[in-house]
Amino acid sequence: MKPLYLLTAVDVRRAEVAGDTRKTTIVKMVIPAITFMTASHNPGGGHGAVDFLLPRINAVEPSFEAKGFDRSVFGVLGKPEKWTFAGALRDKKTGADIPARAVIEGAIAEWTPDDTSPEEFLGCNHAIKEVTHYEFSIDGEELWYWDFWESELRTKGQSYTEGIRGALGA
Repeated sequence: MKPLYLLTAVDVRRAEVAGDTRKTTIVKMVIPAITFMTASHNPGGGHGAVDFLLPRINAVEPSFEAKGFDRSVFGVLGKPEKWTFAGALRDKKTGADIPARAVIEGAIAEWTPDDTSPEEFLGCNHAIKEVTHYEFSIDGEELWYWDFWESELRTKGQSYTEGIRGALGA
């Protein structure tokens, strides 16, 4: 039976800055979707079209919302940073707390404060673009790894690009 994990807490922090936690201000985080690119083929003599999967992904766009003004993000606005999107998962059968991590390198490209009033706590949305690295793990097990500069894409340790790099001589 597959474990049932319940998300119990989240945090977004700069990965290489001690104490950069937002665990008390974070409202939500969006770990980016993984979408493989496709190449459409509709042969003239065939009887249907196929969107063939490529070992490439579309641009990913993580984001997060925090309450209040986070003045520290203005020091890195528009500059690539390494971010840790952290989650605490509760195994509902065993009660164990399991770490989930997405490590993402990219730049906060959009900062958008919410419409608000004095009776509401102001929230600010942060969108990260120019992502060049994205890895995801649960309980220390690498499930996903993609790095633009390394030309590496793998799931559960299996490379999709090793043969391509070899064929290119790179």
